[in-house]
Amino acid sequence: MSEKIPLIFNPSAHAERGRQLADKLRGFSDRIELFETKDHFHLKEIASELISKGCSKIAVAGGDGTINAVIELILSSDVELGIFPTGTMNLFARELGLPLNKLKECWQVIEKGKKKKVDVFKAGESIFVQIAGVGYDAKIIEETSWENKKKFGRFSYLISAFSVANQDPPAIRVILESGKIIEGAFVLIGNGALYGPALRLFSEASNDDRLLDVMVFKNQSPTDILRYVSGVTLGRAEKTKGIEYVRTSKIRIESDSEVPFEVDGELAGVTPIDFLPCDKQLTVFVP
Repeated sequence: MSEKIPLIFNPSAHAERGRQLADKLRGFSDRIELFETKDHFHLKEIASELISKGCSKIAVAGGDGTINAVIELILSSDVELGIFPTGTMNLFARELGLPLNKLKECWQVIEKGKKKKVDVFKAGESIFVQIAGVGYDAKIIEETSWENKKKFGRFSYLISAFSVANQDPPAIRVILESGKIIEGAFVLIGNGALYGPALRLFSEASNDDRLLDVMVFKNQSPTDILRYVSGVTLGRAEKTKGIEYVRTSKIRIESDSEVPFEVDGELAGVTPIDFLPCDKQLTVFVP
């Protein structure tokens, strides 16, 4: 009989749906061994234990934050990762071309065994595999309360986005490897091309070229934000006034006051931060 594949799943993130989802995941194959987590710390505990037992493959069901937490742990090993996108955004899964809302097909991707090596980048003490942001979008996450998320869903981020756009922007300095300094109000850093609700933000990005795609936005007033959004939506981000787009393998970001940053949609700390590639790439199952 083929080896069992552990599947890490956080049912509490899905409340009542969690129970049904757990049964559904179990039903795909008797090779799936489900490990339900209670919280972020328990998730890391389970993943660490599976790695130390020598599992060669681990699957995870969750959104970008949950997947990021598992990736951080398996990077030091040769574990291959399977993904079931059950979060809100699932940006990394979209980037990889995994079938969304078709979990059975995600299991078939793992069974077929086609793999890809993907870059992972360090951001301070954290890692990210898809996107990081310094300033504006991290501030939006910081200011969106749990209550608002429950009440307004994704719309809650829009409410925060408007309120943050009306605040005074911080002065951020992006120091490139060459020593060149770019100044701006906020920064988005991509490993892949996609951002937000699957906007193709970084037109030149590829998640296996060892390069960061960096966009520095000069201002963040509501008018500026609208101009940036329309430029991005039309696929003309790098031609939009007030956006500077560079590609580099590492950067340092500094600011006069502490500015928050996020990795894969989760707050991760404040400036200053160094972004650089991890030594190892991640092996992930892809269609």
